[in-house]
Amino acid sequence: MADTMDLRAMSAGVRGMFFMLTPNESSFQKVEEVPHYVQQATPFFIGLMVLELVVGFLKKGTPVITLSDGLTSVAAGMISRLPMLLMRGCELTAYMYVWDKYRLLELPWDNAWTWWFTFLGCDFCYYWVHRLAHEVSFIWAAHQVHHSSEYYNLTTALRQSLTQQFTSWIFYMPLALVAPPSIFAVHIQLNLLYQFWIHTELIKDLGPLEWVFNTPKHHRVHHGRNHYCIDKNYGGILIIWDRLFGTFAEEKDKVIYGLVFPINTFEILYIQLHYYFYLLGKSKTYKTISDKVSTFLKGPSWSPGKGRLGDHVDNPVVTGKEVPHEPSWTLPIQLYVVMHFLLVLWTYHDLFENKTILSQFTILGMTLYILLTLTSLGYLIDQRPTAAVLEMLRCVVMVMMQRYNYMTPLLPSLTVPTEAFVSLSLLYWGLQSFSQLLSIKKKGD
Repeated sequence: MADTMDLRAMSAGVRGMFFMLTPNESSFQKVEEVPHYVQQATPFFIGLMVLELVVGFLKKGTPVITLSDGLTSVAAGMISRLPMLLMRGCELTAYMYVWDKYRLLELPWDNAWTWWFTFLGCDFCYYWVHRLAHEVSFIWAAHQVHHSSEYYNLTTALRQSLTQQFTSWIFYMPLALVAPPSIFAVHIQLNLLYQFWIHTELIKDLGPLEWVFNTPKHHRVHHGRNHYCIDKNYGGILIIWDRLFGTFAEEKDKVIYGLVFPINTFEILYIQLHYYFYLLGKSKTYKTISDKVSTFLKGPSWSPGKGRLGDHVDNPVVTGKEVPHEPSWTLPIQLYVVMHFLLVLWTYHDLFENKTILSQFTILGMTLYILLTLTSLGYLIDQRPTAAVLEMLRCVVMVMMQRYNYMTPLLPSLTVPTEAFVSLSLLYWGLQSFSQLLSIKKKGD
């Protein structure tokens, strides 16, 4: 019986990625009954990324995923989920509040028409969430994280913002006036799941489906920095909203991915937060309160004298020959980063698995350790001068976490090897830091 339930959960997880669940099997009376479809699909995320890597290599002869970019995208996905340790998702929390206090009509949760209405409503709201994330600068400051990769593959789908959820919930509130939270909780997940598989270059054209659904072909345009790609194809599951509201563009010239002005770094906190600091600096250059406020509320390309969305006259010309930023780092450092990334990934998994039995202080401490680790590994990938000192300090924290059993190995048999690896890491970076200090002192003398 348990095996049958597990198979059903796995089936729902994979079919949910392609919006292939029926109303009968995905309608629930209470929010607590709604499955964690995203969590169930995690093994399929991994499987599809591996498949893309293999098929892409066979077709192109080169990897479609680079180590530096892929790890950074996964790290961004990890960071984006950290607020869930302390609270339920903002969209669902706010939705339930509005439903409880202000609903105008209570559509029946067990009616197929309610399910389909909520699907259309959720996808329509997502279109506007996404569009405003490109047209309002302070929301773009969050969403730009997802566009920061200069590659386009399934790991790019995981590159999500830490802060976007704090504004996106607003756009779903009209739906909360009539549609039950349990049905919304299903569709907010299915909408997210569907958008995973469309982040690939390997699927070229899906024929008639291209007229109605968002597809890899359409979403590639959305991620482009070519002039014809900018601010186009906002749809989640359906592309009909873009066709209706004039934001649709066909894929034409070779798409060059990433931000208009690439940031050329893999340091995860910088990727998450740099645009907020840019906006602050930009606003300080203006004298009037109106212009200062407009910096945050108008488009990213806006400046005084221009329309609300600004223009793209200052954008670099895209020639089609652009090469993504890729650091040249040694194989030993690559292996080291991968090993420590796997360790922090396991700690991250442990944290979410045990969050209900851990104290808030422990959750905070482990969260800070995860942020420290992902930041330090980004420093190593970027080969920053301060990377050795930061990594040494991080290894000290790791030793302390091992000492107090806050960092467990993948298998009990790996306890001693893991401790030895962490200790050797601390020793190595300690020596590297000492060597750097000596070098600085000699230069000073």
